[in-house]
Amino acid sequence: MGSTLEAKSLRKAVVPPTLLENPSPGNLQSTRLALHVNEDSSSCWVYIASGCNIYRLQIPLEDSWLSTGKEGLLIPETKEVIESSLLKRCPHRSEIQSIVLTEIESTGYLVLASVDAYGHLIVSKLDASGKDVDKITYSVLPRDFGVGEGSWSGVCFSPIQWSMAAVARSFCKSVDVYDQDIHLRTLRTLWYPSSLSFIRNLGHGNESSILAVTEGCQLSVWDLRIKENGGCLNRICGSAGDIFYAVCSSSTGNIAVGGADRTVTIYDPRRWSAISRWVHCSKYEITGLAFSSLDPDYIFVQGVDYEVFCGQWQESSKVFSFRGDSNWLGFSKCSNRDILGGWCDSGSIFVVDVIAKG
Repeated sequence: MGSTLEAKSLRKAVVPPTLLENPSPGNLQSTRLALHVNEDSSSCWVYIASGCNIYRLQIPLEDSWLSTGKEGLLIPETKEVIESSLLKRCPHRSEIQSIVLTEIESTGYLVLASVDAYGHLIVSKLDASGKDVDKITYSVLPRDFGVGEGSWSGVCFSPIQWSMAAVARSFCKSVDVYDQDIHLRTLRTLWYPSSLSFIRNLGHGNESSILAVTEGCQLSVWDLRIKENGGCLNRICGSAGDIFYAVCSSSTGNIAVGGADRTVTIYDPRRWSAISRWVHCSKYEITGLAFSSLDPDYIFVQGVDYEVFCGQWQESSKVFSFRGDSNWLGFSKCSNRDILGGWCDSGSIFVVDVIAKG
């Protein structure tokens, strides 16, 4: 065994009521938060979406103490929000369902994508300092121009090509892939999609071409380069009736899924088989997953019962955990660091900084 992960700090800040008093109720998939750590690591910007708007808050990250309570639960240290504001950007006309943030290497710019309940995608370029947030990069209307019923929608960027984004629309049973504002293709799912992620390091092919989607109780894997079978490479069925809500991929190419069966299953896409099952690791449904950037043998799991924990999936062992104080409206991990943020409908924002030890 190499290094082990441990929590360095856990902070709790409250969204100022003057900024946002009553957030819009969230979907079961808590995908309305994104965060970015400033270069000097003294603070982080947390972006949250409520209604048709996106807000940003600056939360301090300087060193602080860490304490634990019963059963090793981390106890958060209360911090004040340094700065908060409403983002000035092209407004959505319906409730934003998902936001995601990525960094354009070597440019110092961040790119923020948001998608609303009808699949309208807006991508904005931000300065890495969080300033200059008026640069709308592009906006893409859904293929059906938003006709029909609104539902949960998700968005993800390609890990190596920020201009490529995929938008999943649950009610439409579709995933649209864009290169900036150019529509590349539509993937048709059998069930309602609930989460999506580009797969990294498959050992062959282009990293920006393989997409993993959870739909119903299935994990479907798609290759954007092929036309046969609608682009679907494989479908892996979980337990019948147990819906998947979360999918993520690691730096080594493994895929993790979790959902109503409260189990984290790790797949090796080279063999299309499960290499690990962490059975009933969560007390309730799993709605968020993220592999550690420090060590892909560790994974962060978020559940409906407010609990978030870090664990070693091969050994099925928890390392640490903490709890929110109400339903999660948003939860995500920095794309290249083990700093996680969660937002509860009480207005509390939790930020945990994880480090490798040993």
